[in-house]
Amino acid sequence: MPERYRGRPGARKPQPRITGAAKPHSQPLDWNDLRYFVALARHGSTVAAARALDTNQSTVQRRLTALERRIGKPLATRSPAGYRLTELGREMLAHAERVEQAALAFEQHLQGATRNASGVLRVACPEPIVYRITQSALLERFKAKHPELRVEFVMSDKYIDLSKGEADVALRSGDTDDAELVGRKIADSFWAVYASRGYLARHGKPERVEDLQRHQLVGLDETMAKHRAATWLARVAPGAKIVARNNSVLGLVYAVKSGIGLAPLPTALGDNEPDLVRVLGPIPELARIWRLLSHPDVRRTPRVSAFFDFIDKEIEALRPILTG
Repeated sequence: MPERYRGRPGARKPQPRITGAAKPHSQPLDWNDLRYFVALARHGSTVAAARALDTNQSTVQRRLTALERRIGKPLATRSPAGYRLTELGREMLAHAERVEQAALAFEQHLQGATRNASGVLRVACPEPIVYRITQSALLERFKAKHPELRVEFVMSDKYIDLSKGEADVALRSGDTDDAELVGRKIADSFWAVYASRGYLARHGKPERVEDLQRHQLVGLDETMAKHRAATWLARVAPGAKIVARNNSVLGLVYAVKSGIGLAPLPTALGDNEPDLVRVLGPIPELARIWRLLSHPDVRRTPRVSAFFDFIDKEIEALRPILTG
């Protein structure tokens, strides 16, 4: 016969209390925690993940811990070499990345819808080229043709992430590792080595690329370490003295004009500086092409299509702006 609970009439028998880790699914999942898990999986450490997400290390650790508590099992383990995913972590990574892609697509479409309503077209472009475009009549002709649209430049020498909606289109020279982007070639990009007249008077002119090893050079800093000019200079003049570093191509121009050292520059900029002399080049290894690019999700939106069509008709006017 089952045991009867003797207590207050009508009261239920108290259940034993379970202690220990929270059971899986006991709390609602915070989808934002997946961003930190994906970043940790990609970069291998909380420091690198924090840098990629523009946050701090403790935040990455805290959000990962919250996600693991929510799941009830560890997703990564720490080792002297960094973090390594557990079997469950490896299994869940692909699902988390699909959530990330869906969230980015949602955000991009939302931003696109907002800009469509406001008539803003965001164009990513290096700062020196923005100046050259605004000094031409190109924008005036675009405004005359599309008065409902307003161009807003996003100026950066680094590649703006179009998949995250940071811009609608990009004027970009060089290689891109984003195979999803669509666009067309609009011009060639040439680079040469330049020096100021004052520098040449003091140090002489290099006659060959190999001579750069004996000259003072201006380079790009660690934030631009993958730029083709930085990798080329490190390869051809590994022992040269770097007297200054910059995080932009425009910064290189100003440094070379000051007479402090030599640097590779786009011919569109170097040839238009009366104080600078082209001493070597163009350098074949630095030659690339200029492209007009967009993400396929926004390529057929009215404002982006209008800009592509306009550039297609104005390409002969745009080429000298880009190439000098």
